[in-house]
Amino acid sequence: MPTYTIKYSNFNITKKNMEKIARGITKAHNIATGANSFFAQVIFEKNLKGSHFMGGKIVNSKEIFLNGQIRSGRTNEIKQNLLDELMKSLIQNSKLKKDNIWIYLEELLPEQMIEYGNVLPKSGEEKEWFNNLSVPLKKRLTKMDN
Repeated sequence: MPTYTIKYSNFNITKKNMEKIARGITKAHNIATGANSFFAQVIFEKNLKGSHFMGGKIVNSKEIFLNGQIRSGRTNEIKQNLLDELMKSLIQNSKLKKDNIWIYLEELLPEQMIEYGNVLPKSGEEKEWFNNLSVPLKKRLTKMDN
């Protein structure tokens, strides 16, 4: 379901802060979309020193880029709420100013995605999808849900 990739430049994020950021992103997605927490995954990637450029010039400031791949089918209001919640969470958990945070959402068609070995449901059909999963997988996912 949603995959959030965080790329960051010119600073380190501790494992503890990664956990805070991941929980914040998961909570933001859950609040804005109503989707279960176990659907959200967060991946961190640190940019190598000297590998980040803007306008052809090397960037020396601390920057976070959040790219969220989400299922299509949600209203503009839901997506705006999601962006707002993601921004609040990143400011709170990274301690960066909003000027140094970049967020992009990409919508993917659910029928073009497979997770947990199954084609994803359309928005609003998660319960039926979940009920059709194997018992062991349902138990695994339920443990991850808040």
